[in-house]
Amino acid sequence: MTLRIAIADDSALLRRGLAALLEAEGMTVVCEAGDAAELLGCVERERPDAAVVDIRMPPGYATEGIEAAREIRRRYPDTGVLLLSQYVETENAMSLFAGGADAAGLDGAKGLGYLLKERVSDIEDFLDALRRVATGGTAVDPELVSRLVSRPQEPRQGREELSSREREVLELMAEGRTNQAISRCLFLGERTVEAHIRSIFVKFNLRPEPEDHRRVLAVLSYLRSGGGR
Repeated sequence: MTLRIAIADDSALLRRGLAALLEAEGMTVVCEAGDAAELLGCVERERPDAAVVDIRMPPGYATEGIEAAREIRRRYPDTGVLLLSQYVETENAMSLFAGGADAAGLDGAKGLGYLLKERVSDIEDFLDALRRVATGGTAVDPELVSRLVSRPQEPRQGREELSSREREVLELMAEGRTNQAISRCLFLGERTVEAHIRSIFVKFNLRPEPEDHRRVLAVLSYLRSGGGR
């Protein structure tokens, strides 16, 4: 299936570069928007699989991209949103993840991603993240995850605190890594990784569901609790 993508950034050069990259990879770019209003009009008309959205856009260069992403999540939930930012903006990123969960349950995090613009230069990682978001997965920039997961975790009533190894596993899960990739990164056997993930699910009281879905829930649960404050 050919993915249909909308791009929103005030830089025409970046828009054109992204469009050329995605089209070379067999995707269809349905529009290139220069501001949030243009993006929302495009999504309404075209209903793309995903929108790549700069956080800071005209007219105020503040949180226009975040607000547009919220509106897309509310009105067009089948369109994934991959946010791009020049810098790590912890509060802005988490406000969207938390807002999506509050509006639609924790499942509201599906089809949602946040990357630093510098990641675009790592073409394979960027394309992998976009494909995950467009097909209902999540993608969180390693730098953002590192900052959030390194914060002290506040105890939650009835919830056992994650171990340091479990936080490492969860950090890699948030980046979208598979069990095999996590085992390579941490020099652990895949069965050991699976055991850590099962323990994370138990500690977050996540009922049995499809594996990919529970991974999303676990990541968002942690970031919205002590790990994300």
